[in-house]
Amino acid sequence: MRALHVPAAGAPPQLGDLPTPQVAPGHVLIKVKAAGLNPFDNVIAAGLMADRVPHEYPLILGRDAAGVVDAVGEGVDHVKPGDEVFGHVLFAPPVQAGTLAEYALLPAATVVVKPAGLGFAAAAALPLAAAAASAAIDHVDPQPGQVVLINGATGGVGLYALQLLAARGVTVVATGTDADAVPLTALGATTVVDYTSGSVADQVRAAYPDGVDALINLVGSTPAEIPLDAVRKDGAVATTTMVPDAGMFAAAGLTGATVFAHPIRETIAPLAEQAAAGALAIDVHTVLPLERAAEGLATLAAGKARGKIVVTVGD
Repeated sequence: MRALHVPAAGAPPQLGDLPTPQVAPGHVLIKVKAAGLNPFDNVIAAGLMADRVPHEYPLILGRDAAGVVDAVGEGVDHVKPGDEVFGHVLFAPPVQAGTLAEYALLPAATVVVKPAGLGFAAAAALPLAAAAASAAIDHVDPQPGQVVLINGATGGVGLYALQLLAARGVTVVATGTDADAVPLTALGATTVVDYTSGSVADQVRAAYPDGVDALINLVGSTPAEIPLDAVRKDGAVATTTMVPDAGMFAAAGLTGATVFAHPIRETIAPLAEQAAAGALAIDVHTVLPLERAAEGLATLAAGKARGKIVVTVGD
């Protein structure tokens, strides 16, 4: 089968032929129709987590996918061959299986029957990003009427978080550019802060002098890029980035934590139902064939992605 893979530690990703995975107990083998890209794919490709979780090569990239069940392993009874499904490859040792391929082996715990009203590309764009948004919201636990700042609202996770917060009756302040103001407002943002025109924290404080109640931080690799000063004392912060750390939260008088997605059935199935019903928009901004999947990863690495990038596989 064709697959975008890293042939050896330190090597660049390449498209080539690899053996089709064999179905295993507790797993589902799918014929991939679409695979969603995530920034974490670049982390794995670069081997940045290899010192924490063992990697085996050749390593197929991609974590999210939608397709048709080809075979089910022992103990799997909630899906059967021929079912249209979507799911996720969990980050668990050994890291080797992926979804940017003609076939993918997924843990049964992450595989969900695709709602009829949801296309393959949309379903493939859902698992990791939507689960991360859900985890971040669960951590800050905002109440109706409270104000939450999303730093990095135009990315895949941010767009899901924006909608899920607005559905809770939360006032959402979203970062973007002037060009993003209309689409972000349409999805539920009350205020859009242009991060290109000055300090995000200063702009937020101008609108909310006492600070916002919580921050969901999705971008930034240095402390200076994280608008902690926009949050009131004793406010809550959820971040998906490596900074800020516990010391920074404590110094700012905030309750904060790094959150991780858990794209298991119980989390992603209800989100898919919301999407199929039209209550949760999935912004598939770019669709690429498998031959151009590496281009999509490069776009993510450069921080230039808007919405989700999805790779189509096969017919």
